[in-house]
Amino acid sequence: MTYGHFSLLVVGILAISLVSQYFHGGLNKYPGPFIANFTHLWRFHDVLRRRPDITHLRLHRKFGDIVRLGPNVLSFADPNALKAIYGLNKGMSDFYPVQMSTSKGEPLPSLFSATDEKFHANLRRSVNNAFSMTSLVQYEPMINDTTQVFLDQTERLFAAEDKPCDFARWLQFFAFDVIGSITYSKRHGFIDKNEDVDDIVAQLARIFDYAGPIGQMPWLDKLLWKNPLLDWLSKWGLLDNSFAVAIFARARMQERFREATPIHGAGGSREDLLTMFMKTQKTKPDVMTEKRVLTMAVSMAFAGSETTAISLAAVFYFLLKQPSCLQRLRNEIDEAIRAGKLTDHASGVVSWTESQNLPYLDACIKEAFRMHPAAGLPLERVVPPQGMDICGDWIPGNTIVGCSAWVIHRQESVFGDDVDTFRPERWLDADPERLKLMNSAMFQFGAGSRTCIGKNISLMEIYKLVPSFLRRFDVSLFIDLDWDRSWFSWGHC
Repeated sequence: MTYGHFSLLVVGILAISLVSQYFHGGLNKYPGPFIANFTHLWRFHDVLRRRPDITHLRLHRKFGDIVRLGPNVLSFADPNALKAIYGLNKGMSDFYPVQMSTSKGEPLPSLFSATDEKFHANLRRSVNNAFSMTSLVQYEPMINDTTQVFLDQTERLFAAEDKPCDFARWLQFFAFDVIGSITYSKRHGFIDKNEDVDDIVAQLARIFDYAGPIGQMPWLDKLLWKNPLLDWLSKWGLLDNSFAVAIFARARMQERFREATPIHGAGGSREDLLTMFMKTQKTKPDVMTEKRVLTMAVSMAFAGSETTAISLAAVFYFLLKQPSCLQRLRNEIDEAIRAGKLTDHASGVVSWTESQNLPYLDACIKEAFRMHPAAGLPLERVVPPQGMDICGDWIPGNTIVGCSAWVIHRQESVFGDDVDTFRPERWLDADPERLKLMNSAMFQFGAGSRTCIGKNISLMEIYKLVPSFLRRFDVSLFIDLDWDRSWFSWGHC
Protein backbone atom coordinates (compact mmCIF):
# COMPACT_ATOMS: atom_id res chain seq x y z
CA MET A 1 0.00 0.00 0.00
CA THR A 2 1.38 3.35 -1.00
CA TYR A 3 1.53 6.35 1.30
CA GLY A 4 -1.25 7.99 -0.72
CA HIS A 5 -3.52 4.97 -0.36
CA PHE A 6 -2.81 4.81 3.37
CA SER A 7 -3.69 8.51 3.76
CA LEU A 8 -6.97 7.99 1.92
CA LEU A 9 -7.78 5.02 4.16
CA VAL A 10 -7.15 7.06 7.31
CA VAL A 11 -9.27 9.94 6.01
CA GLY A 12 -12.03 7.49 5.08
CA ILE A 13 -12.05 5.85 8.51
CA LEU A 14 -12.09 9.27 10.19
CA ALA A 15 -14.98 10.43 8.00
CA ILE A 16 -17.00 7.30 8.75
CA SER A 17 -16.33 7.73 12.46
CA LEU A 18 -17.45 11.37 12.42
CA VAL A 19 -20.61 10.57 10.47
CA SER A 20 -21.36 7.71 12.87
CA GLN A 21 -20.95 10.03 15.84
CA TYR A 22 -23.18 12.66 14.28
CA PHE A 23 -26.07 10.26 13.67
CA HIS A 24 -25.47 8.35 16.92
CA GLY A 25 -28.79 6.89 18.07
CA GLY A 26 -30.68 9.48 16.06
CA LEU A 27 -29.53 12.24 18.42
CA ASN A 28 -28.70 14.47 15.45
CA LYS A 29 -32.26 15.83 15.66
CA TYR A 30 -31.40 17.63 18.89
CA PRO A 31 -29.73 21.07 18.62
CA GLY A 32 -26.45 22.01 20.26
CA PRO A 33 -22.93 23.24 19.49
CA PHE A 34 -21.85 21.95 16.07
CA ILE A 35 -18.59 20.36 17.28
CA ALA A 36 -20.46 18.58 20.11
CA ASN A 37 -22.20 16.44 17.48
CA PHE A 38 -18.91 14.75 16.64
CA THR A 39 -16.71 14.68 19.73
CA HIS A 40 -16.60 15.08 23.51
CA LEU A 41 -13.71 17.50 23.03
CA TRP A 42 -16.26 20.33 22.91
CA ARG A 43 -17.53 19.75 26.44
CA PHE A 44 -14.01 18.96 27.68
CA HIS A 45 -12.87 22.37 26.45
CA ASP A 46 -15.96 24.11 27.80
CA VAL A 47 -15.46 22.73 31.32
CA LEU A 48 -11.74 23.46 31.10
CA ARG A 49 -12.70 27.13 30.61
CA ARG A 50 -14.51 26.84 33.98
CA ARG A 51 -17.85 28.35 32.98
CA PRO A 52 -19.99 25.33 31.92
CA ASP A 53 -22.96 26.45 34.01
CA ILE A 54 -23.20 29.73 32.10
CA THR A 55 -22.67 27.92 28.79
CA HIS A 56 -25.43 25.38 29.49
CA LEU A 57 -27.88 28.09 30.55
CA ARG A 58 -27.13 30.07 27.39
CA LEU A 59 -27.54 26.99 25.18
CA HIS A 60 -30.90 26.06 26.67
CA ARG A 61 -32.16 29.63 26.31
CA LYS A 62 -31.12 29.50 22.67
CA PHE A 63 -32.15 25.97 21.70
CA GLY A 64 -34.88 24.93 24.15
CA ASP A 65 -35.48 22.15 26.66
CA ILE A 66 -33.16 19.51 25.14
CA VAL A 67 -29.59 20.30 24.09
CA ARG A 68 -26.97 17.92 22.70
CA LEU A 69 -23.69 18.37 24.57
CA GLY A 70 -21.82 15.41 23.05
CA PRO A 71 -22.25 12.59 20.54
CA ASN A 72 -24.28 10.62 23.12
CA VAL A 73 -25.04 13.32 25.71
CA LEU A 74 -28.29 15.24 26.19
CA SER A 75 -29.03 17.98 28.72
CA PHE A 76 -32.64 18.61 29.83
CA ALA A 77 -34.06 21.89 31.10
CA ASP A 78 -37.66 20.83 31.82
CA PRO A 79 -38.09 20.28 35.60
CA ASN A 80 -40.44 17.40 34.75
CA ALA A 81 -37.36 15.53 33.53
CA LEU A 82 -36.02 15.29 37.09
CA LYS A 83 -38.34 12.46 38.08
CA ALA A 84 -37.74 10.50 34.87
CA ILE A 85 -33.95 10.85 34.88
CA TYR A 86 -33.26 10.48 38.60
CA GLY A 87 -35.77 7.76 39.35
CA LEU A 88 -34.85 4.16 40.08
CA ASN A 89 -32.87 1.83 37.81
CA LYS A 90 -30.89 4.49 35.97
CA GLY A 91 -27.23 3.72 35.35
CA MET A 92 -24.39 6.05 36.35
CA SER A 93 -22.03 7.50 33.76
CA ASP A 94 -18.26 7.09 33.93
CA PHE A 95 -18.03 10.72 35.01
CA TYR A 96 -18.30 9.75 38.69
CA PRO A 97 -15.35 7.32 39.10
CA VAL A 98 -13.03 10.12 37.98
CA GLN A 99 -13.77 11.75 41.34
CA MET A 100 -13.28 8.53 43.28
CA SER A 101 -10.65 8.99 45.98
CA THR A 102 -7.78 6.56 46.45
CA SER A 103 -5.75 5.33 49.39
CA LYS A 104 -2.49 3.41 48.93
CA GLY A 105 -3.40 2.68 45.32
CA GLU A 106 -6.84 1.33 46.17
CA PRO A 107 -9.99 3.04 44.85
CA LEU A 108 -12.54 4.11 47.47
CA PRO A 109 -15.98 4.03 45.80
CA SER A 110 -18.34 6.24 47.78
CA LEU A 111 -22.02 7.08 47.81
CA PHE A 112 -21.18 9.77 45.27
CA SER A 113 -18.68 8.04 43.00
CA ALA A 114 -19.89 4.41 42.96
CA THR A 115 -21.53 3.36 39.69
CA ASP A 116 -22.73 -0.05 40.90
CA GLU A 117 -26.34 0.50 41.96
CA LYS A 118 -26.49 -2.59 44.17
CA PHE A 119 -23.31 -1.56 45.98
CA HIS A 120 -24.65 1.98 46.37
CA ALA A 121 -28.01 0.80 47.73
CA ASN A 122 -26.43 -1.56 50.27
CA LEU A 123 -23.95 1.07 51.43
CA ARG A 124 -26.61 3.76 51.74
CA ARG A 125 -28.94 1.51 53.73
CA SER A 126 -26.12 0.65 56.11
CA VAL A 127 -25.40 4.30 56.97
CA ASN A 128 -28.83 5.94 56.62
CA ASN A 129 -29.35 5.92 60.37
CA ALA A 130 -26.22 8.02 60.92
CA PHE A 131 -27.81 10.82 58.84
CA SER A 132 -31.35 10.68 60.21
CA MET A 133 -32.94 13.71 61.89
CA THR A 134 -32.66 11.89 65.22
CA SER A 135 -28.91 11.56 64.78
CA LEU A 136 -28.68 15.14 63.56
CA VAL A 137 -29.64 16.45 67.00
CA GLN A 138 -26.58 14.89 68.62
CA TYR A 139 -24.26 16.52 66.08
CA GLU A 140 -25.45 20.03 66.92
CA PRO A 141 -23.17 20.48 69.96
CA MET A 142 -20.19 19.69 67.70
CA ILE A 143 -21.37 22.30 65.20
CA ASN A 144 -21.89 24.75 68.06
CA ASP A 145 -18.32 24.29 69.27
CA THR A 146 -16.82 24.95 65.85
CA THR A 147 -19.20 27.85 65.16
CA GLN A 148 -18.14 29.48 68.42
CA VAL A 149 -14.47 29.13 67.53
CA PHE A 150 -15.19 30.52 64.06
CA LEU A 151 -16.97 33.59 65.44
CA ASP A 152 -14.27 34.22 68.03
CA GLN A 153 -11.51 33.85 65.45
CA THR A 154 -13.35 36.18 63.08
CA GLU A 155 -13.43 38.74 65.89
CA ARG A 156 -9.77 38.29 66.77
CA LEU A 157 -8.26 38.05 63.28
CA PHE A 158 -10.42 40.44 61.29
CA ALA A 159 -13.12 42.44 63.08
CA ALA A 160 -10.99 43.69 65.99
CA GLU A 161 -8.44 45.16 63.59
CA ASP A 162 -10.91 45.99 60.81
CA LYS A 163 -9.01 43.81 58.34
CA PRO A 164 -10.51 42.49 55.08
CA CYS A 165 -11.14 38.75 54.96
CA ASP A 166 -11.02 36.29 52.08
CA PHE A 167 -14.46 35.23 53.22
CA ALA A 168 -15.04 32.41 50.73
CA ARG A 169 -11.81 30.76 51.89
CA TRP A 170 -12.64 31.49 55.54
CA LEU A 171 -16.03 29.83 55.13
CA GLN A 172 -14.32 26.85 53.53
CA PHE A 173 -12.10 26.55 56.61
CA PHE A 174 -15.26 26.61 58.75
CA ALA A 175 -17.01 23.90 56.70
CA PHE A 176 -13.93 21.65 56.79
CA ASP A 177 -13.60 21.97 60.54
CA VAL A 178 -17.30 21.32 61.14
CA ILE A 179 -17.25 18.14 59.09
CA GLY A 180 -14.02 17.09 60.84
CA SER A 181 -15.69 17.58 64.20
CA ILE A 182 -18.84 15.70 63.20
CA THR A 183 -16.96 12.88 61.53
CA TYR A 184 -13.95 12.39 63.82
CA SER A 185 -14.71 14.54 66.91
CA LYS A 186 -11.58 16.41 65.95
CA ARG A 187 -11.30 19.59 63.94
CA HIS A 188 -8.68 19.70 61.21
CA GLY A 189 -7.47 23.00 62.68
CA PHE A 190 -8.16 25.33 59.74
CA ILE A 191 -9.88 28.10 61.69
CA ASP A 192 -7.68 27.67 64.76
CA LYS A 193 -4.55 28.24 62.68
CA ASN A 194 -6.11 30.30 59.88
CA GLU A 195 -4.25 28.21 57.34
CA ASP A 196 -4.74 25.38 54.88
CA VAL A 197 -3.76 22.43 57.08
CA ASP A 198 -1.72 19.81 55.19
CA ASP A 199 -2.62 21.59 51.94
CA ILE A 200 -6.02 19.87 52.06
CA VAL A 201 -8.07 22.75 50.62
CA ALA A 202 -5.59 23.33 47.79
CA GLN A 203 -5.45 19.62 47.05
CA LEU A 204 -9.22 19.39 46.95
CA ALA A 205 -9.33 22.33 44.55
CA ARG A 206 -6.85 20.55 42.27
CA ILE A 207 -8.96 17.41 42.39
CA PHE A 208 -12.10 19.21 41.29
CA ASP A 209 -10.18 21.21 38.69
CA TYR A 210 -9.05 17.85 37.34
CA ALA A 211 -12.32 15.94 37.70
CA GLY A 212 -14.44 18.53 35.93
CA PRO A 213 -12.87 18.40 32.45
CA ILE A 214 -11.50 14.86 32.69
CA GLY A 215 -14.99 13.69 33.66
CA GLN A 216 -16.14 14.71 30.18
CA MET A 217 -13.72 12.18 28.67
CA PRO A 218 -13.34 9.66 31.56
CA TRP A 219 -10.98 7.31 29.73
CA LEU A 220 -8.27 9.94 30.21
CA ASP A 221 -8.36 9.25 33.95
CA LYS A 222 -6.80 5.81 33.41
CA LEU A 223 -3.91 7.41 31.60
CA LEU A 224 -3.36 10.16 34.16
CA TRP A 225 -4.36 10.07 37.83
CA LYS A 226 -5.55 6.44 38.13
CA ASN A 227 -2.82 5.06 35.95
CA PRO A 228 -2.41 1.34 36.87
CA LEU A 229 1.35 1.78 37.18
CA LEU A 230 0.94 4.60 39.69
CA ASP A 231 -1.61 2.53 41.64
CA TRP A 232 0.81 -0.41 41.74
CA LEU A 233 3.66 1.79 42.99
CA SER A 234 1.39 3.26 45.65
CA LYS A 235 0.14 -0.14 46.76
CA TRP A 236 3.71 -1.30 47.35
CA GLY A 237 4.68 1.87 49.19
CA LEU A 238 6.96 3.18 46.44
CA LEU A 239 4.66 6.13 45.82
CA ASP A 240 1.70 7.54 47.74
CA ASN A 241 -1.12 8.96 45.66
CA SER A 242 -3.46 9.07 48.67
CA PHE A 243 -5.36 12.26 49.37
CA ALA A 244 -4.38 14.27 52.43
CA VAL A 245 -7.94 13.81 53.69
CA ALA A 246 -7.57 10.03 53.36
CA ILE A 247 -4.33 10.14 55.35
CA PHE A 248 -6.07 12.21 58.06
CA ALA A 249 -9.04 9.80 58.10
CA ARG A 250 -6.78 6.74 58.37
CA ALA A 251 -5.03 8.30 61.37
CA ARG A 252 -8.36 8.98 63.10
CA MET A 253 -9.49 5.40 62.42
CA GLN A 254 -6.29 3.98 63.89
CA GLU A 255 -6.76 6.15 66.98
CA ARG A 256 -10.34 4.97 67.32
CA PHE A 257 -9.38 1.31 67.02
CA ARG A 258 -6.94 1.80 69.88
CA GLU A 259 -9.53 3.45 72.11
CA ALA A 260 -11.25 1.29 74.69
CA THR A 261 -13.78 3.94 75.75
CA PRO A 262 -16.48 5.83 73.84
CA ILE A 263 -16.11 9.36 72.52
CA HIS A 264 -16.62 12.07 75.12
CA GLY A 265 -17.23 15.74 74.62
CA ALA A 266 -17.85 18.67 76.88
CA GLY A 267 -21.44 17.59 77.43
CA GLY A 268 -20.69 13.94 78.14
CA SER A 269 -20.70 10.89 75.89
CA ARG A 270 -21.55 11.58 72.27
CA GLU A 271 -21.09 9.73 69.04
CA ASP A 272 -19.55 11.08 65.86
CA LEU A 273 -20.02 9.71 62.36
CA LEU A 274 -16.88 7.60 62.48
CA THR A 275 -18.14 5.86 65.63
CA MET A 276 -21.48 5.16 63.95
CA PHE A 277 -19.75 3.82 60.83
CA MET A 278 -17.61 1.53 62.98
CA LYS A 279 -20.67 0.30 64.86
CA THR A 280 -22.25 -0.56 61.52
CA GLN A 281 -19.08 -2.43 60.63
CA LYS A 282 -19.69 -4.73 63.60
CA THR A 283 -23.37 -5.31 62.84
CA LYS A 284 -23.04 -5.51 59.04
CA PRO A 285 -19.46 -6.63 58.34
CA ASP A 286 -20.38 -7.93 54.89
CA VAL A 287 -21.41 -4.43 53.79
CA MET A 288 -19.45 -2.03 55.98
CA THR A 289 -15.89 -3.29 55.71
CA GLU A 290 -12.93 -1.41 57.19
CA LYS A 291 -12.19 -0.05 53.72
CA ARG A 292 -15.74 1.28 53.43
CA VAL A 293 -15.53 2.91 56.84
CA LEU A 294 -12.52 4.79 55.49
CA THR A 295 -14.41 5.59 52.29
CA MET A 296 -17.29 7.14 54.21
CA ALA A 297 -14.96 9.13 56.45
CA VAL A 298 -13.07 10.49 53.44
CA SER A 299 -16.13 11.23 51.29
CA MET A 300 -17.71 13.23 54.11
CA ALA A 301 -14.78 15.64 54.02
CA PHE A 302 -14.80 15.91 50.24
CA ALA A 303 -18.45 16.57 49.50
CA GLY A 304 -19.59 17.79 52.89
CA SER A 305 -17.10 20.61 53.15
CA GLU A 306 -17.01 21.91 49.59
CA THR A 307 -20.75 22.09 48.88
CA THR A 308 -21.57 23.67 52.24
CA ALA A 309 -18.84 26.28 51.92
CA ILE A 310 -19.99 27.22 48.41
CA SER A 311 -23.59 27.57 49.58
CA LEU A 312 -22.58 29.67 52.58
CA ALA A 313 -20.49 31.95 50.37
CA ALA A 314 -23.45 32.34 48.01
CA VAL A 315 -25.82 33.34 50.83
CA PHE A 316 -23.49 36.04 52.14
CA TYR A 317 -22.57 37.22 48.64
CA PHE A 318 -26.12 37.82 47.49
CA LEU A 319 -27.09 39.45 50.78
CA LEU A 320 -24.15 41.84 50.50
CA LYS A 321 -25.05 42.60 46.89
CA GLN A 322 -28.62 43.37 47.97
CA PRO A 323 -28.38 45.64 51.06
CA SER A 324 -32.16 45.86 51.41
CA CYS A 325 -32.35 42.07 51.75
CA LEU A 326 -29.53 42.08 54.28
CA GLN A 327 -31.25 44.78 56.32
CA ARG A 328 -34.56 42.94 56.29
CA LEU A 329 -32.83 39.80 57.54
CA ARG A 330 -31.07 41.76 60.28
CA ASN A 331 -34.41 43.24 61.31
CA GLU A 332 -35.92 39.76 61.49
CA ILE A 333 -33.06 38.52 63.68
CA ASP A 334 -33.33 41.57 65.98
CA GLU A 335 -37.10 41.17 66.28
CA ALA A 336 -36.71 37.46 67.06
CA ILE A 337 -34.31 38.35 69.88
CA ARG A 338 -36.74 40.91 71.31
CA ALA A 339 -39.60 38.41 71.06
CA GLY A 340 -37.58 35.73 72.83
CA LYS A 341 -37.43 33.49 69.76
CA LEU A 342 -33.63 33.63 69.80
CA THR A 343 -31.82 33.12 73.07
CA ASP A 344 -29.57 36.12 73.55
CA HIS A 345 -26.84 34.15 75.34
CA ALA A 346 -23.15 35.01 75.51
CA SER A 347 -22.04 32.88 72.55
CA GLY A 348 -24.65 34.23 70.17
CA VAL A 349 -24.85 30.87 68.39
CA VAL A 350 -28.35 30.32 67.03
CA SER A 351 -29.78 26.83 67.54
CA TRP A 352 -31.23 24.76 64.71
CA THR A 353 -34.70 24.94 66.30
CA GLU A 354 -34.46 28.73 66.66
CA SER A 355 -33.38 29.16 63.04
CA GLN A 356 -36.60 27.50 61.90
CA ASN A 357 -38.53 30.46 63.33
CA LEU A 358 -36.91 32.88 60.85
CA PRO A 359 -38.97 32.79 57.61
CA TYR A 360 -36.96 35.47 55.82
CA LEU A 361 -33.72 33.64 56.63
CA ASP A 362 -35.26 30.53 55.07
CA ALA A 363 -36.24 32.53 51.97
CA CYS A 364 -32.75 34.04 51.61
CA ILE A 365 -31.06 30.64 51.88
CA LYS A 366 -33.42 29.01 49.38
CA GLU A 367 -32.93 31.89 46.97
CA ALA A 368 -29.14 31.58 47.26
CA PHE A 369 -29.46 27.84 46.59
CA ARG A 370 -31.52 28.72 43.51
CA MET A 371 -29.17 31.39 42.20
CA HIS A 372 -25.89 29.58 42.89
CA PRO A 373 -26.23 25.80 43.39
CA ALA A 374 -22.99 24.09 44.39
CA ALA A 375 -22.78 21.64 41.49
CA GLY A 376 -21.78 23.38 38.27
CA LEU A 377 -22.39 20.48 35.87
CA PRO A 378 -25.31 18.21 34.97
CA LEU A 379 -25.66 15.14 37.18
CA GLU A 380 -25.23 12.45 34.56
CA ARG A 381 -27.24 9.25 34.28
CA VAL A 382 -27.26 6.54 31.60
CA VAL A 383 -30.51 5.54 29.92
CA PRO A 384 -31.30 1.79 30.32
CA PRO A 385 -30.50 -0.35 27.23
CA GLN A 386 -34.16 -0.56 26.24
CA GLY A 387 -34.48 3.23 26.06
CA MET A 388 -36.94 5.42 27.93
CA ASP A 389 -39.38 8.29 27.62
CA ILE A 390 -38.26 11.65 29.00
CA CYS A 391 -40.83 14.44 28.80
CA GLY A 392 -42.44 12.93 25.69
CA ASP A 393 -39.20 12.19 23.83
CA TRP A 394 -38.05 8.61 23.37
CA ILE A 395 -34.36 8.52 24.24
CA PRO A 396 -32.30 5.55 22.99
CA GLY A 397 -30.55 3.23 25.42
CA ASN A 398 -27.09 4.04 26.78
CA THR A 399 -27.49 7.76 26.08
CA ILE A 400 -26.01 9.96 28.81
CA VAL A 401 -28.71 12.31 30.08
CA GLY A 402 -28.80 14.85 32.89
CA CYS A 403 -30.05 18.11 34.31
CA SER A 404 -28.03 21.04 35.56
CA ALA A 405 -29.31 22.79 38.68
CA TRP A 406 -28.12 26.05 37.13
CA VAL A 407 -30.53 25.52 34.24
CA ILE A 408 -33.45 24.06 36.19
CA HIS A 409 -33.29 26.85 38.79
CA ARG A 410 -33.63 29.54 36.10
CA GLN A 411 -36.85 28.27 34.52
CA GLU A 412 -39.26 31.20 34.17
CA SER A 413 -42.27 28.86 34.05
CA VAL A 414 -41.46 27.83 37.61
CA PHE A 415 -39.76 30.78 39.29
CA GLY A 416 -41.13 33.79 37.36
CA ASP A 417 -39.75 36.12 34.73
CA ASP A 418 -37.12 37.61 37.08
CA VAL A 419 -35.13 34.38 37.46
CA ASP A 420 -31.80 36.17 37.13
CA THR A 421 -32.57 38.37 40.13
CA PHE A 422 -31.92 37.49 43.77
CA ARG A 423 -35.36 38.05 45.29
CA PRO A 424 -36.01 36.06 48.50
CA GLU A 425 -39.55 37.45 48.63
CA ARG A 426 -40.57 35.04 45.86
CA TRP A 427 -40.55 32.30 48.52
CA LEU A 428 -42.82 34.31 50.82
CA ASP A 429 -45.23 35.78 48.24
CA ALA A 430 -45.95 32.63 46.24
CA ASP A 431 -49.34 30.95 46.59
CA PRO A 432 -49.30 27.34 47.92
CA GLU A 433 -49.45 25.78 44.46
CA ARG A 434 -46.60 27.90 43.11
CA LEU A 435 -44.54 27.29 46.24
CA LYS A 436 -44.99 23.53 45.84
CA LEU A 437 -43.87 23.80 42.21
CA MET A 438 -40.76 25.81 43.13
CA ASN A 439 -39.75 23.45 45.92
CA SER A 440 -40.15 20.43 43.63
CA ALA A 441 -37.78 22.03 41.10
CA MET A 442 -35.00 22.73 43.60
CA PHE A 443 -32.11 20.48 42.61
CA GLN A 444 -29.15 21.70 44.67
CA PHE A 445 -28.83 18.42 46.57
CA GLY A 446 -29.64 16.17 43.62
CA ALA A 447 -32.71 13.96 43.38
CA GLY A 448 -33.82 10.36 43.70
CA SER A 449 -31.80 7.62 45.37
CA ARG A 450 -28.60 9.62 44.91
CA THR A 451 -29.83 12.70 46.79
CA CYS A 452 -26.99 14.00 48.95
CA ILE A 453 -27.09 11.91 52.12
CA GLY A 454 -25.50 14.67 54.18
CA LYS A 455 -27.89 17.43 53.15
CA ASN A 456 -29.42 17.72 56.64
CA ILE A 457 -25.97 18.33 58.14
CA SER A 458 -25.24 20.95 55.49
CA LEU A 459 -28.56 22.67 56.12
CA MET A 460 -27.94 22.73 59.86
CA GLU A 461 -24.55 24.39 59.35
CA ILE A 462 -25.96 27.03 57.01
CA TYR A 463 -29.12 27.84 58.98
CA LYS A 464 -27.08 28.19 62.18
CA LEU A 465 -24.05 30.11 60.95
CA VAL A 466 -25.76 32.83 58.88
CA PRO A 467 -27.91 34.29 61.70
CA SER A 468 -25.19 33.65 64.30
CA PHE A 469 -22.70 35.63 62.22
CA LEU A 470 -25.07 38.49 61.40
CA ARG A 471 -26.18 39.01 65.00
CA ARG A 472 -22.54 39.55 65.96
CA PHE A 473 -20.88 41.28 63.00
CA ASP A 474 -21.45 44.03 60.47
CA VAL A 475 -19.98 42.98 57.14
CA SER A 476 -19.54 44.64 53.76
CA LEU A 477 -18.26 43.52 50.37
CA PHE A 478 -14.64 44.61 49.93
CA ILE A 479 -13.94 43.05 46.52
CA ASP A 480 -16.63 41.49 44.35
CA LEU A 481 -16.62 37.74 43.83
CA ASP A 482 -15.19 36.27 40.66
CA TRP A 483 -17.11 33.01 40.44
CA ASP A 484 -14.80 30.27 39.27
CA ARG A 485 -16.51 27.05 38.27
CA SER A 486 -15.31 23.57 37.46
CA TRP A 487 -17.31 20.69 38.96
CA PHE A 488 -18.35 22.51 42.09
CA SER A 489 -18.93 26.23 41.70
CA TRP A 490 -16.48 28.35 43.69
CA GLY A 491 -15.69 32.01 44.04
CA HIS A 492 -13.04 34.02 45.83
CA CYS A 493 -13.47 37.30 47.66
